[in-house]
Amino acid sequence: MIAALLMAAALPAPAPVIDGVWHNPSNSVAVRTGPCGAATCGWVVRASAAAEADAKRGSGAALIGVALLRDYKPSGHNVWSGTLFVPDMGRSFDSTITLADPQTIRVKGCLMGRFLCKTQLWRRD
Repeated sequence: MIAALLMAAALPAPAPVIDGVWHNPSNSVAVRTGPCGAATCGWVVRASAAAEADAKRGSGAALIGVALLRDYKPSGHNVWSGTLFVPDMGRSFDSTITLADPQTIRVKGCLMGRFLCKTQLWRRD
């Protein structure tokens, strides 16, 4: 019994998971995150009419099904780095996702390296 407890205590803690459905701060978009090869990506599964219209004006494409979060890989404790696609601008930006708590991620996109950044808190569905 004691040996089993010692072995369990020696096992590493499971890696945090960002897989799931997340909503942006205005709840105008819902993104489902999950595996894409060896990385994590996130695809739009729900969008308001206004968000759809903004995306059409910016990139000319429909929003549902678009991968907003692309190729995120672990880059620190509770942090993943990848690329954020912003459809209403038709551009991609360097980005990090930080798991703030089990129900909240901090999505940060930067125009140039670590400069000119914007951060949003997204909530789990």
